[in-house]
Amino acid sequence: MLSDSKIAELTETANTIRQDIIEMLLAAGSGHTAGPLGMADIFTLLYFHTMQHEPQSPEWDGRDRLVLSNGHICPVQYATMARAGYFPVEELKTLRKFGSRLQGHPHREYLPGIEVSSGPLGSGLGQAVGMALGLRMNEGRQTDNYIYALLSDGEMDSGIIWESAMLAGREQLQNLIAIVDRNGIQIDGYTWDIMPLEPLKDKWEAFGWHVIEVDGHNFEALDAAIGEAQSVNNKPSILIAHTIPGKGVHEFERDYQWHGKPPSKEEADIALRELRTLGSKIECHDCD
Repeated sequence: MLSDSKIAELTETANTIRQDIIEMLLAAGSGHTAGPLGMADIFTLLYFHTMQHEPQSPEWDGRDRLVLSNGHICPVQYATMARAGYFPVEELKTLRKFGSRLQGHPHREYLPGIEVSSGPLGSGLGQAVGMALGLRMNEGRQTDNYIYALLSDGEMDSGIIWESAMLAGREQLQNLIAIVDRNGIQIDGYTWDIMPLEPLKDKWEAFGWHVIEVDGHNFEALDAAIGEAQSVNNKPSILIAHTIPGKGVHEFERDYQWHGKPPSKEEADIALRELRTLGSKIECHDCD
């Protein structure tokens, strides 16, 4: 179980990453805001507590793999990786610039530590299934290395997601853990208006997956859910993580219009003031 001090540390790190995201998007003048802010807690837990990985040796054979299927939220992955030591934090402000390693969608040949290039929504789960199968084939057994596939709820409109889910269920890929950002928005509206997904839990169970619903902003609950997923035998697992798009900035939260636009200078200043105020409260609580 996570200690109180560890939760405080993770909370502070996630807040710093949210500030990085705002500054990156402002410098870029383009990009996605709501999803990266909403997934900062999950990325923080994975990179700073859950995953086996070596920032100084990103090709280490013993690493876990993270596959980001909804690649447009990559600012949160870049910021988290920089804070974890994969590359200098100063490089974050090159996001989407010509010649930058930090493309608008991740490119595995540009940046060490990125496992797959992503762009077409829905393709990431299939890539993760292939990796999980490959590890098992190479070792001749189920390995202790996990593949974490991060998906959006909107991309579940894509049929390829369900083809991949069927294969993973058939192959009983217990080293595959998917995490769905269930934030209820996509670029042109709310998921329940565009393509209702419920009963989402029942659908994944019908495809042979172990399903856990969890608060995507509660570190203790997320850690317990991942621990449960790791203990499951002969099934892939999926966490349906209920998150708040735009988390941490009141003006952005739960508004689908922030899915695909960056903040202006004025909006960024407001967001950073709010996040820094929250950060100072976290630090003070930790001091107590």
